[in-house]
Amino acid sequence: MTRLYFGTDGIRGTVGQAPITPDFVLRLAHAVGRVLKETESRPTVLIGKDTRISGYMLESALESGFNSAGVDVVLLGPLPTPGVAYLTRAQRASLGVVISASHNPFADNGIKFFSAEGTKLPDAWEQAVEAALETPPVWADSASLGKTRRLDDAAGRYIEFCKSTFPGALTLKGLKLVVDGAHGAAYHIAPLVFHELGAEVIAIGCSPDGLNINHQVGATHPQALIDAVKAHKADYGIALDGDADRLQVVDADGRLFNGDEILYLMVIERLSRGGSQRSSRAGDAVPGVVGTLMTNMAVEVALKAKGVELVRAKVGDRYVLEELEKRGWLLGGEGSGHLLALDKHTTGDGLVSALQVLQACIRRGQTLSQLLSEVTLFPQTLINVRLRPGQEWKANGDLARVTQAVEAELGQNGRVLIRPSGTEPLVRVMVEARDARQAQACAERIAAVVRAS
Repeated sequence: MTRLYFGTDGIRGTVGQAPITPDFVLRLAHAVGRVLKETESRPTVLIGKDTRISGYMLESALESGFNSAGVDVVLLGPLPTPGVAYLTRAQRASLGVVISASHNPFADNGIKFFSAEGTKLPDAWEQAVEAALETPPVWADSASLGKTRRLDDAAGRYIEFCKSTFPGALTLKGLKLVVDGAHGAAYHIAPLVFHELGAEVIAIGCSPDGLNINHQVGATHPQALIDAVKAHKADYGIALDGDADRLQVVDADGRLFNGDEILYLMVIERLSRGGSQRSSRAGDAVPGVVGTLMTNMAVEVALKAKGVELVRAKVGDRYVLEELEKRGWLLGGEGSGHLLALDKHTTGDGLVSALQVLQACIRRGQTLSQLLSEVTLFPQTLINVRLRPGQEWKANGDLARVTQAVEAELGQNGRVLIRPSGTEPLVRVMVEARDARQAQACAERIAAVVRAS
């Protein structure tokens, strides 16, 4: 069954345009409530949000929709997406709901859901909700309506959870950190986490006004962090995105480290302590980590040299998580900074990932550059080719021949990835090679053939 509303990470769009309108969101919550009540007589859902001005409107619509189906609601206020996942599990709630469009600009918003265990929900659940949306509502009578309350200390509980993932024997004392909250959901949380663990903290991107989330700050705009680290002569910079589930790190020299490099660091830190990348559920499986089709080849090569297998999932943290769970492994992530450490949290968490990075540097007594000296990322060239209506690019025989020729030219020193966009009429052509000029030339050859198809 094809999903009409749900994408790879919930439902997202421009506010005021379908489906991100208050009437649809009310119907969505009512439908979700009906699905929950099929297995639970009195469900409770938690609702958190980021700092977009539209969050107030969508929160009210969700609350009304759930209450109208006989579902109780707990409002968390502004809270990172991973914070909602944590509290859903900790509070023994039936479901967690996040109002956020992550790294998108303020004019967008979205709704995503977490299970009672704090994990992403399967496709079958989303299909059940979409089926319920196609049936008439069943309004609860007055005696059966849900109630709403607010969890006033939600931020404090999540701060303590984040701190609990950092070893008690270690401290951040002596470190100066710039923390960029992207004017998003972690604006009032991220600086406190690092400060309470001992660091001197300079906060930027922590003054939301409802309209400035992700605007020239945060993980998707790291130049603000780089400039601040240099200006304040800080040891490191930590950048989150609008809902704080992704991470970028900058060192004292202003060098930016992406998610691929941080994933490698998390692996070698575990290996240095004799840890395994395998959970107890994995039996005799070969220890490994999960990346995506876009994970830099240099990381794969470096992991192989350490005896660690890299498996590539489709792009999207939900697919990384699915592959980790299938194999019983613990660590995975994307270059964008979505990182998973399943022995620390059930979902990607920018703050928890940042603490893993700092822990490695402190334990080893080395800088991030020193710890990652074995990894030099291969240059990647990405070209987006816009498709004409009805263009059959996959059936192009010339494309297959040119792609094979490029792959033969690259050999073991590069790779080709051609994939359609999931949201736009685009084909993404990516070529990775040890030599940047070769990657650019090969990508342009393939893109030219796609355009001509």
